[in-house]
Amino acid sequence: MKNNSRLRYFIYLSLIIIGGCTTGKKALQKGDYDASVAKAVSRLQNSPKNSEAMQVLKTGYDLALQDHLRKIEEAKASNDLFRWESVMYDYQKINQLADEINSCPACLTVVPGPTKYINELADSKYNAAAARYNSGLGYLRENNRQSAKKAYYEFEKTQNLQPTYKDTKAKMEDAYWAAVTRVVVQPIIVNSGMYKLSADYFQQQIDQFIGNYSRNKFVIFYGETQATDQKIVPDQVLSLNFDDFVVGQTYVKERVEKLKRDSVVIGETREKKPIYGTVKATLSIFEKNISSSGLLDMSITDWGTKKLVRQQKFPGTYVWRDSWATYKGDDRALSKQQLAITRRREQLPPPPSTLFLEFTKPIYNQLVDDISYYYNNL
Repeated sequence: MKNNSRLRYFIYLSLIIIGGCTTGKKALQKGDYDASVAKAVSRLQNSPKNSEAMQVLKTGYDLALQDHLRKIEEAKASNDLFRWESVMYDYQKINQLADEINSCPACLTVVPGPTKYINELADSKYNAAAARYNSGLGYLRENNRQSAKKAYYEFEKTQNLQPTYKDTKAKMEDAYWAAVTRVVVQPIIVNSGMYKLSADYFQQQIDQFIGNYSRNKFVIFYGETQATDQKIVPDQVLSLNFDDFVVGQTYVKERVEKLKRDSVVIGETREKKPIYGTVKATLSIFEKNISSSGLLDMSITDWGTKKLVRQQKFPGTYVWRDSWATYKGDDRALSKQQLAITRRREQLPPPPSTLFLEFTKPIYNQLVDDISYYYNNL
């Protein structure tokens, strides 16, 4: 039984290996000539005398070469501005086929000296870079921010195709700065010394966010002092101001409950037998809520036209809660939970500066989400 199991396992494994080592015949029949060549090469590297793989390689390579050369001629004859990129792609595929065959000694007996188009590929890359460069110049001449972005990406493609083509790097830099939106963020002013430290911390969080912002490379944030020092002329000004805020509104609520419990041992007879009765208590539960809230106004203004381009308001609330209780009467009338709360004492609330900071936390989350949404899509 053990030998039969091993035999079945090896047969199964052999079928997998054989199935995996295809000759490329199916790919050839489907017209995927490049894949047929790659599969035939792979098979001949493992089985150099496989006749089917040899036939597939010969036929597949001839058809792949003809197909790519046909596409190259069609692309050259087209009016597509970026036709040289198609030409370049097909020359790359031809050269890749040649490299695959050259890596397989058995394949070279079937296709000796596969053709490579080194100079033609280099020329097509140069021409493709020139087309992208000229396209970038066209966009740059339109002299607006959106076209400058397109120009930047065209020069970037030029550099990827031909890193040293003309003054591409300088043009790319010109396009970038023509596309950038410079945003000066004005500091929040809180006219209260009591909350200055908390307001400063809130401002630091905002400064850190804008300092780390990188989602849209064409947006740069500046603090007001930084912009002044660098003599930055902004495209937009982002202003943040509290329309209103209230810190430390206190509400205390008392709830009184009359409690009683029956069948409680309240004594015993001379015969030491328990005496049952009813015990009573009055429970006073106190709940204190200290509410702090504010409304932050965010406005974005176009510096040139002084037009308001976006305005949002973000509310924030923080409620600090405390509870405790007292009772009069027999503590046996209270449950364990009620008794536990009577052992608590009224707590001192956080200082006003902490309450201020707490209500700004939900405001901060809303603010950075909105800034991100707006500028990510600018």
